[in-house]
Amino acid sequence: MKKINVLIVDDSAFMRKLIMDFLEEDDRIQVIGTARNGQDALKKIEELHPDVVTLDVEMPVMNGLETLKRIMKTNPIPVVMLSSTTYGGAYNTVLAMQYGAVDFIAKPSGAISLDLHKVKEQLVKKVVLASKANLHAFRMDESLSFSQTTSFLSDKNSSIELYPSSDNRVIPVKVAKSIVCIGTSTGGPKALQEVLTHLPKGLGAPILIVQHMPPGFTKSLASRLNSLSDLNVKEAEDGEIFQRDTAYIAPGGYHLTVRKMGTALTAHLNESEPRKGHRPSVDVLFESISQLKDYKKIAVILTGMGADGTEGLKTLKSVGNTVAIAESEETSIVYGMPKSAIGTGLVDEVQPLTFISNTISQYLQT
Repeated sequence: MKKINVLIVDDSAFMRKLIMDFLEEDDRIQVIGTARNGQDALKKIEELHPDVVTLDVEMPVMNGLETLKRIMKTNPIPVVMLSSTTYGGAYNTVLAMQYGAVDFIAKPSGAISLDLHKVKEQLVKKVVLASKANLHAFRMDESLSFSQTTSFLSDKNSSIELYPSSDNRVIPVKVAKSIVCIGTSTGGPKALQEVLTHLPKGLGAPILIVQHMPPGFTKSLASRLNSLSDLNVKEAEDGEIFQRDTAYIAPGGYHLTVRKMGTALTAHLNESEPRKGHRPSVDVLFESISQLKDYKKIAVILTGMGADGTEGLKTLKSVGNTVAIAESEETSIVYGMPKSAIGTGLVDEVQPLTFISNTISQYLQT
């Protein structure tokens, strides 16, 4: 069996040795080199041609973000970032995911983590997964040129009403009550950026999102997406009322569920047991939304490892009034979650990533 050749990039000699020892305990992996900064890494990549690179975010000479951008531009290979859980570290990690990193590991206790053994299994698992990632998907955005910004009001026969947006502008929207729910995992931050930045204001529905991420990172993800999108994007807060034209990301470490309070929908967070290893869980969110009998529900499953969302989708479909959309294999960084959902036969639309926002808009109009 061919081994996965890994290059380790970290400015700490101690961390390089620790990461190497952990990875080489797995007989599927061999470390073929190390680098102490980004410049050194770019040279080693040209010399060694690794299958996967582990890349520290914070380094001197050339930091992890700049190194990643150069890798993805000149010689795209799977990259797993290692990051601190500080606010700055979390935000830079989110940027890295949107620049093309396949996944990331949060160092337990800062730049030099003596307790890195706590995430050893995650590290090995994510390196193995990264070696199988669809790097071609990172270039699909350019090859699939398609105008996503379709007017929400293109259907002149639709019944509409005037509704104040969060910035007090009056926007015509559909009368029917609708809700959009999205589930994603590996490759999700980049996929969410593509979808949310091409959804226009005036959708007339809240968007609820589960992105598999540990605590401390989802707030940075929401902040980054909010800065890029016409929609409001925020981390969901317990008890808040969901607003139209706002996307809510489940906080890392909490399940996000929905409850009705009079005519409003409210967010409820809980720390009940992880579902299939995930908290937040797409299944938990989808099952909660299935209780909204008088709402049109649009469920979207994007790139990700595993099958989270499949059972929830079955529940949504069993109660009716649900449209299911899944990302196609050609653009999925990891075609696990979409493939599992499509395998149920319950998915209505299978679309490449660049078409998904337009598909959501169209279904909200009907």
